[in-house]
Amino acid sequence: MKHLTIGKLAARTGVGVETIRYYERSGFLPAPDRLPSGYRIYGSATVNKVRFIREAQSLGFSLSEISDLLSLTDDPEADCAQVNERAQTKLQEIKDKIHRLQLMQASLERLAKYCPADEQPLSECSIINHLYGRED
Repeated sequence: MKHLTIGKLAARTGVGVETIRYYERSGFLPAPDRLPSGYRIYGSATVNKVRFIREAQSLGFSLSEISDLLSLTDDPEADCAQVNERAQTKLQEIKDKIHRLQLMQASLERLAKYCPADEQPLSECSIINHLYGRED
């Protein structure tokens, strides 16, 4: 693969140019080589790393956690168990978040069910009263 400009790297990886610049400033990507004209140029390793970051984000990993995963890929002593441990931790966080969202959903459904949903004044709105902690 020939070298890519930042615009072509962005198009190939599905992220914006500013995102790539942010990854460079944050240390996720090494400073790119530059052409005599000053244009940044990137190779396949950078394409792979940006795709790694994007895919890890789509799985719910934070940038801090992605940094940790990337450091494992550079560690010759690292093994799959270390990566799996992080994946299992993230999976539990997602399950916990889903549980909290289900509780929120049930509460909102209950509130919406008992709301008169008519033209009564807000002082009679069961949702507003609940949010204010009024038990009428």
